[in-house]
Amino acid sequence: MSADAEVVALLEVLEAGFPKIEAMTGAQARDAIRARYRAPAEPEPVARVEDRTIPGPASEIPVRIYRPAPELDSESSPVIVFAHGGGFVFCDLDTHDGICRAMANGVGAVVVSVDYRLAPESPWPAAPDDVYAAVEWAAAHAEELGADAERLVVAGDSAGGNLAAVVALMSRDRSGPSIAAQLLLYPVIAADFGTPSYRQFATGFYNTRAAMEWYWDQYAPVADRRHPYASPLQADLAGLAPAVVVTAGCDPLCSEGDAYADALAAHGVPVTHRRYDDAIHGFMTLTVLTVAGLAQKQAWADLRELVR
Repeated sequence: MSADAEVVALLEVLEAGFPKIEAMTGAQARDAIRARYRAPAEPEPVARVEDRTIPGPASEIPVRIYRPAPELDSESSPVIVFAHGGGFVFCDLDTHDGICRAMANGVGAVVVSVDYRLAPESPWPAAPDDVYAAVEWAAAHAEELGADAERLVVAGDSAGGNLAAVVALMSRDRSGPSIAAQLLLYPVIAADFGTPSYRQFATGFYNTRAAMEWYWDQYAPVADRRHPYASPLQADLAGLAPAVVVTAGCDPLCSEGDAYADALAAHGVPVTHRRYDDAIHGFMTLTVLTVAGLAQKQAWADLRELVR
């Protein structure tokens, strides 16, 4: 399997520009990633963007709330609680502002992006606890947000995909807010570095096995990594909300994402699995790629189908 021509052309730039984070501390990695961030000159317009804080289990949690373009906005809009990727260590509301804007407009939903606590300063289970608190808050404040609490979605990319999957489990187990759907974009699902995709794409495809091992080392002790709220593949998956799972063929995480989609289906959970064989990890936020736009459009359509 090989990446498509656009991806290959971009890989050299990505590989040259992405720091060797496995040689850094969490704070150093965070600073390095933040230094690379460039805000777009003209972000996709939405009806409204609001930064605020909500109550959390340890402290106030910053969130950013997006209302879709006016022609898409209604009192029956879904509400999507979104957890950003970044290996549980870095990224923030700004780095994922673009995909949240696109999601709000593409689904016609209110999006609540969560600035959860980051490892290693706040290790597992701080991040899922924060995202779960945001889900509870969104459900309780849906009317205030102009959204429908019965159309509550959890979503995330990469590490955020892990958090979305985990929060769906937590909500089921705790008789919490009813989740209508999950959107999991190339999610981190298990700390297993010997899968076929880890072996095939260990280096040279932007995300690396060494980086993933480092992320897990920052996030959770080895003894905790098989807990279902750290590695959702270990969970009983029956009774979960329908899911859209997106995987990238040239990604160390591909095998575990594929396995999770299969496991959900085996437990009777309706699953729409979109695998982009020629894509790399994180491709849906690399908007210079044609496949990114196509995959976003398809994911938004799949999610609309689940929550309509």
